[in-house]
Amino acid sequence: MRISALRVSSERARTATGAGAGLIVDGVDLEVSPGETVGLVGESGSGKSLTARAAAGLLPKGLRAEGSVAFDGREFLGARERTWRSVRGTRVSLLMQDPFAMLNPLRTAGAHIAESLRGRASSPAEVARRLAEVGIDDPGVAGRHPFQLSGGMRQRVALAAALAGDPELLIADEPTTALDATTQHDILMLIKSVQAARGMGVLLITHDLRVAFELCDRVAVMYAGRVVEQGPAAELAKSPAHPYTAGLLAAVPAADRRLARLSGIRGSVPTAAEVADTCAFAARCDQATHACEEERPPLRELGPGRRTACLHEVRPRARVEEAAPPERPAAGAEVLRVTDLRKRYGAHVALGGVSLHVGRGETVGVVGGSGSGKTTLARCVLGLATPDSGTIALADAVRPRHRLVQCVFQDPSTSLNPAMTVGAALAEAAAQGQKEGRLDVRDLLELVGLPAAYAGRRPAGLSGGERQRVAIARALSVRPELLICDEPVASLDVSVQAHVLELLREVGGSMLFITHDLAVVRQLADRLVVLSRGEVVESGGTAEVLDSPAHDYTRRLLASVPAIP
Repeated sequence: MRISALRVSSERARTATGAGAGLIVDGVDLEVSPGETVGLVGESGSGKSLTARAAAGLLPKGLRAEGSVAFDGREFLGARERTWRSVRGTRVSLLMQDPFAMLNPLRTAGAHIAESLRGRASSPAEVARRLAEVGIDDPGVAGRHPFQLSGGMRQRVALAAALAGDPELLIADEPTTALDATTQHDILMLIKSVQAARGMGVLLITHDLRVAFELCDRVAVMYAGRVVEQGPAAELAKSPAHPYTAGLLAAVPAADRRLARLSGIRGSVPTAAEVADTCAFAARCDQATHACEEERPPLRELGPGRRTACLHEVRPRARVEEAAPPERPAAGAEVLRVTDLRKRYGAHVALGGVSLHVGRGETVGVVGGSGSGKTTLARCVLGLATPDSGTIALADAVRPRHRLVQCVFQDPSTSLNPAMTVGAALAEAAAQGQKEGRLDVRDLLELVGLPAAYAGRRPAGLSGGERQRVAIARALSVRPELLICDEPVASLDVSVQAHVLELLREVGGSMLFITHDLAVVRQLADRLVVLSRGEVVESGGTAEVLDSPAHDYTRRLLASVPAIP
């Protein structure tokens, strides 16, 4: 597949304000050869997913694409839907982040595979063979519906359906973002093995740089609708030639050490229309000069397969120093003690006798794969689920539980009312706290690093990172004894993730931090608890557990963490 000079814009904006307005993707050039994996990385709003959808002929209504999308020299951009159908699912197939977006909840896994085979040999034996190709050897899976499968199993079924047409190109759009580390590793290795067996090309869209640099042969870095750097993955990782690439790499949390400071890129991604005639990254770049604002820098050749859209030589970033080991809180000063907690859902044992404690001023990380019991544990501590047995002791039994414990969820939209302004939401939450020492809206916004003017905005007018900051401020408004963070940075771009993690470090206090990302938990947790199938299999100081794991499950979690070369 070859993409040339691709532009995507909003037809409504173009009509209302003239050509060039509403520009989302601006002049993207990409090529994916048979058997090659090309990664497309960048922050949310860079245009990655729209580029992928344009390449598959699946742009939403109201968007217009110009340029070229060709397969073996045959042009498809602008073709009729009937022409696209002749290649979609056969020559090119799309695998999306959420398998529910691909799988009909009313149809079985086997029916999805059979439909994708399109009248070819779609016997039960062929369906079983296709499922086996993606690591599903249980014949009963073919008869199950999507809601009866785990997240990893659903993604395997979605992959089998995408591969059933024997495509020459697989476009994988954030295929592992919502998966735990071991499942993510399994899915990525599965894509890699199928690709090797078939000689299939893969275009991988992701904001996870560790995934991109481990899996891809070449990487293209996208920003504000354009590609600002591209080249062999190992070369880009070792010596980025664009400040944006360097900034993204610097924001990736280290899995092997705790850093003294987590560094994100200031500001946010502009629209392609806003920076059409200038360096798109100039406003956020420490090396920007007046020349960067005078014209749009072209992609210039640096060597075989290496190109960058920067006028300057990128300064190497200084290595961030390793943080000193955190001080342990005084013995006996606890805000939470969980003892022999048990919870079943029918025949499924969610918690099989979990015990842990959180000291005052301490952050305890809870890690494990899907189904390990992490979220059930959090729900029990929050009072949202009732354990079958065991005890949960909080530091202050007099205050209501919602004033003792607050939670920051993965998706801030679950805790923010879209109809309320930020100020109204924070004021409402603060009113639930004690009058003495109550923080006002301005104080809360300052606490999480947001301007006071944001009080008048609604959640829809904020970026993902800003919404998560507001969610943190809301949780802190009642001055809780314990803050539970349930995958609070899992869906954030790497730069925004760094800002939010650094914020949580600065806020301090007592935290129960739940995550499947071992690199993230390394940066935040003083102690670590590893859960597997509802049981604690290992616990101890974070560095001790991650540097010298004693349990095989912990070792497998560590082995699943992608590495940047």
